Amino acid sequence: MADAALRLTALADELLGTPFPVRIRAWDGSESGPPGAPTLVIRHRRAVRRLMWRPGELGLARAWVAGELDVEGDLYETMDRLAGLLWQRGRDGRGALESVRDPRLRAAARELVSLAGPWLPPPPPAEEIRRRSGPLHTKHRDRQAISHHYDVGNDFYERVLGPSMVYSCAYWDEGSTLESAQRDKLDLVCRKLALKEGDRLLDVGCGWGSMAIHAAGEFGVRVTGITLSREQAAYARKRIAEEGLTDRIEIRVQDYRDVNDGPYEAISSIGMAEHVGSARYREYADALFGLLKPGGRLLNHQIARRPEKDESAYRVDEFIDAYVFPDGELAPLGRTVGTLEEAGFEVRDVESIREHYALTLRAWVANLEAHWRDAVRYTSPGRARIWRLYMAASALSFERNRIGVNQVLAVRTGSDGRTGMPLRARTWNRAADDRTDRAEDRVETDRTKTDGIAP
Repeated sequence: MADAALRLTALADELLGTPFPVRIRAWDGSESGPPGAPTLVIRHRRAVRRLMWRPGELGLARAWVAGELDVEGDLYETMDRLAGLLWQRGRDGRGALESVRDPRLRAAARELVSLAGPWLPPPPPAEEIRRRSGPLHTKHRDRQAISHHYDVGNDFYERVLGPSMVYSCAYWDEGSTLESAQRDKLDLVCRKLALKEGDRLLDVGCGWGSMAIHAAGEFGVRVTGITLSREQAAYARKRIAEEGLTDRIEIRVQDYRDVNDGPYEAISSIGMAEHVGSARYREYADALFGLLKPGGRLLNHQIARRPEKDESAYRVDEFIDAYVFPDGELAPLGRTVGTLEEAGFEVRDVESIREHYALTLRAWVANLEAHWRDAVRYTSPGRARIWRLYMAASALSFERNRIGVNQVLAVRTGSDGRTGMPLRARTWNRAADDRTDRAEDRVETDRTKTDGIAP
């Protein structure tokens, strides 16, 4: 008799203490659950075994990456329904059979064994980063973590990110496309930094070179971009050569702790500080402060988590740590601002753009789904499934205000207290009009230079 789905639904209701909110279709073809709801498809009983040995988020993630678990219907709605029930961390790391104590749960565990089989836990999928040893955020370990995330194929990222090749929150408006929103975000950063012709800009975590190209091409600055990803650096250099900007942009494979050629007029750090780690954040802030001229500006664009009542209770997300951003840590906005101030910065502007990241992530998921076959071909089925789950779950987290993203503009004040900041901060959001004006100015400047050359 095909009844695995019915038995699993009954078990879920019992263990969770509430009706399971989605349908289940099991490996034996049986179905159970609320009619019309999205369906959780359990393709293999091995998925149940993973949950037995690693309850919570990591067990579910392993089954998803391995292709043993899937969703039929709206992925966002499914995760929203499951949030707070299944998608919670198994923080103690113990298997289900080790953690149950009362007779009711022991009976449920026996039922799980009869469904899943009393075998050893399946090995993790190949895409899971192997257990690391040694202290967090050494230069060597940071290089490994960055490589795990970014060195998975530039062709793959092209399909997900689109032509902009910007892997951070875009800046949306009515009628924006992903490309125009990313261009406006880069413009916003440049305007907040008050970049002008001839300035030196350090772009920390320069990715595939988009910020460097925009700043040099649109604002006439000289840019040093640093990344720990060799694949990103090679791709960025190729783009820069194609744009004819090699005389204005240098891309280095370099740790921020090793940059020693300041001072710079401006520093941009867009989506990089999440990799720094709480124990190193003051070192990061001190390093950037020391690389700026008096009056120099820092634009720190960073994802933030909500503060915990007991900060010692904060744990790194298991799925993200194992499959997406190894060793990544999120800090509350207040802690970030406080650390920048402790390093000597004066914080002049903070802008939350949380809703913008949800829109960006949904656009990336749509890109991934539209190019699914290519994404699988350029990486692996498991890697493509990781990115789909991670980006969709992150979109919901931003929408539900579980996490946020902020741009913090800070300045290194001169010894006389001067910053060069205007008394009234100009409106940052005139990107499109000013971009056209700058383009016309460059054309006129080039024409003047050409006219002045003797034949």
